[in-house]
Amino acid sequence: MSLQMPIDLAGGLQPAQRQLSESAYRQIDKELAKYPADQKQSAVMGALRIAQTEKGYVSPALEAEIAAYLDMAPMAVHEVATFYNMYDLAPAGRYKITVCTNLPCALRSGGQAAEYLKAKLGVGFNQTTDDGMFTLKEGECMGACGDSPVMLVNNHRMCSFMSNDRIDALLEELRVDAASKGDAHGRA
Repeated sequence: MSLQMPIDLAGGLQPAQRQLSESAYRQIDKELAKYPADQKQSAVMGALRIAQTEKGYVSPALEAEIAAYLDMAPMAVHEVATFYNMYDLAPAGRYKITVCTNLPCALRSGGQAAEYLKAKLGVGFNQTTDDGMFTLKEGECMGACGDSPVMLVNNHRMCSFMSNDRIDALLEELRVDAASKGDAHGRA
């Protein structure tokens, strides 16, 4: 399926067709400035991160918009978005918890931590709790094998040595944080 969007002469989408804000485009332009002009595609990961931060997840329309802006094929952007587990292709809970289950973590109770979280939250991998609070993801190596079990909250906060007690404390902390902000929905 091809998504056709009008392109202006500068190679970007016409303003009426854009989903991203001018602020997001300024941030993407800062990413583009890091690379030679003929290497615009090198900014794709940064552009996806900016889009997800602004919109909450990366939709097919956002992939197409980024592709147009970076002069890439939409499928090339989609391949990057699906290769890395930091990009959400559908709405996620307020707190996305990614558990490392790669072999070193698995050998150090990563699998047991994942099973404990599944039971505590009542969801499996790639599912969101009914209240929209938590999405559980399975992740590959996070570069902290000696600290396993390791979890990542919302792609930014690394949690190490996650015993059942520490998992309980983390979930309670996140629930308190959400309550202090008024609801369980939306991104932190």
